[in-house]
Amino acid sequence: MLFRSDKHTANVVLVTAQGILFTDHYQLTMIQLYHRFGIHDRTSQFDYFFRSYPDYGEHQAGYCIVAGLGPLVEWMTEAEVTDADIAALTDLRGRTGANTFSDVFLDWLRSNGGFTDVNLRAIPEGRVVHPNVPLAIIEAPLAAAQLLETSLLNHLNFPTLIATKASRVAEATGGGTVLEFGMRRAPGWAANAATRASLIGGAQFSSNMGMSAQLGVPSKGTHAHSMVQAFIAIAGGELEAFRAYAEVYPDDCLLLVDTIDTLESGIPNAIKVFEELKSKGHRPVGIRLDSGDLAHLAIRSAQMLEEAGFEEAAIALSSQLDELTIFQIRTQIIDEAPNWGVDPGALLSRLIYGVGSRMVTSDGDPSLDGVYKTVSVHDADGLGQPAIKISDTPAKVVNPGPKGVWRIYSSRGTATADLIGLADEAPTVGPLSLVHPSHPSVGRQLEATEVSEVEPLLVDFVRKGSVIADLGNVEEARARRKADLARLDAGVRRLVNPHTYHVSLTPRLSELKWRLVSDLAN
Repeated sequence: MLFRSDKHTANVVLVTAQGILFTDHYQLTMIQLYHRFGIHDRTSQFDYFFRSYPDYGEHQAGYCIVAGLGPLVEWMTEAEVTDADIAALTDLRGRTGANTFSDVFLDWLRSNGGFTDVNLRAIPEGRVVHPNVPLAIIEAPLAAAQLLETSLLNHLNFPTLIATKASRVAEATGGGTVLEFGMRRAPGWAANAATRASLIGGAQFSSNMGMSAQLGVPSKGTHAHSMVQAFIAIAGGELEAFRAYAEVYPDDCLLLVDTIDTLESGIPNAIKVFEELKSKGHRPVGIRLDSGDLAHLAIRSAQMLEEAGFEEAAIALSSQLDELTIFQIRTQIIDEAPNWGVDPGALLSRLIYGVGSRMVTSDGDPSLDGVYKTVSVHDADGLGQPAIKISDTPAKVVNPGPKGVWRIYSSRGTATADLIGLADEAPTVGPLSLVHPSHPSVGRQLEATEVSEVEPLLVDFVRKGSVIADLGNVEEARARRKADLARLDAGVRRLVNPHTYHVSLTPRLSELKWRLVSDLAN
C-alpha cells in the first residue's frame, strides 16, 4: 500500500516502485537462473521494435513517431539497487514457503544490479518509424539486459503510441494550433509521459503545468464552466463572470461561451466584454466552444464576431476531438461557411484545437505492440552467436544478430524504404537489393539513379552506462518529426487506409535469418 501514515515508509515504497524493481517478477527469476548457471555476464544484444501500426478501427496509422528515449535514459542512469529492494526480494516466497531468491544471488544483485555496463543505440525521439525496425538496441551483460526489459518497454511503448496519435491530430488540423489537455483522464502519473509525447508528436502547448514547466514550454488554459456557474449562482450571471475574467486577464481573455446558450447568450455576452476591453486598449484573444455541433457553431460564432469587428478573434474547439473528428469539422466548415458569408480559409486559420482524453489514451488502440527480443548472445569463447525466435506467423520471426538500420530516399527525395542489415554492412547510394522480411523470395532492386540518399538511423547514446550523445529536447524532437513527415509520401500520411511503407532486409541478413530458421527446424 503506497499511502501510509508513516511518510518515510510511504516514500520508501514509492522509490521501490519506481526504481530497479520497476519490472516484472519473471525478469528477476530469469536473472537468478543466469547467475546460477554462470551465464549472467555473457554479452548479449536485445532489440526493441513494434510489430504493427496502431489501428483505431475507422482509421489507421501509416507511420509512428518514436518517443520516450529521454526519460528512459534518465531512469537507467539513476536506478540502483537499494536496501528496500533487497528487503522486498528477501520477503518473497515460493509455493512451498522457501525463499524465491537466494542470499548468494541477492548479495550479487546488491553490487551488480544496475546498468553501468549497458550500451544503447537508438533512433532519436521525434523521428518517423515503422514496424519491425529496431528503435533501440541494447548491448549488455545478459543479466543487465534482462533487468532492463520491462522498464524499457514501459518507457518507450506508451510515449510512442501517444506521439503517433498527436502527430495524426496535428496533421488533421492542417498546421493549426493543438493544445493537449488530457491530464484528468490520463492513466495516473502517465499523464506526464503523455504530455511530453504529445508535445513531441505535434501539440504546441499543454494544460499540464508541471510537465510544461519541466520541459520549458509555457502551459496554456482558460477557464471552466464551473467559473461561469459560480457567478450565475452568487454574482448575477454569465456576463458578470466574463467581466470578472476579463478584469483579471485583460490581455489573455479567451471565454468559454456554451454554459447557457452559445449563440443566444455566450457569444453576445463575450462580444460585450470584448468591446469593453477594446475601449480600454486591450485585444481579446477569442472564445472556446466545448459542446454541440462544433463546425456549425464555429461558423456562426465567426459570423457574429466578424460583424462586431472581431474578425481576428480565435475560436478554440474542444469536446472529444481526435484526428478524424477534426478532419470532419474542417470539411464541414469548408462546405458550410460560405452559406453564412464566412470565408472558410480565414476561419480555419483562426481555429485552436483542444484535444484531451482521445489523445492521451490513444482512443481506438490503447497499446503499442512493442517487443524486446534477444538477437545475439556470446558463447563460452566470447563469440557472438545470433539468436532466433521462430513462429508459425512469418512476420513474427525475429531478425537475428547485431544490426544497423538505414533509410533509403528516392530520387525525388522522399523516404521509400527502411533497410535493416547486419551491423558491419554499409549500404550506399549505388544499386541496392531489398528483400521482404517475411518472404525471402520477394524483393526489389533499386538502381543508383533511383536513390538520392542512404541515411543511418541509429545513434550511439549510452556507452558503459554513461550518456555519450545529446538526447536533445522536445523542440529538437519536434523538428525531427516535421522534417521526416515532409519527406514521407502523402499516401503513407493518410488518416484512413494509408499506403504501405516498405521495410526490407539486406540479402545477407535475410540469408542468415532463414538459415537459422532452417537449422532449428531440422
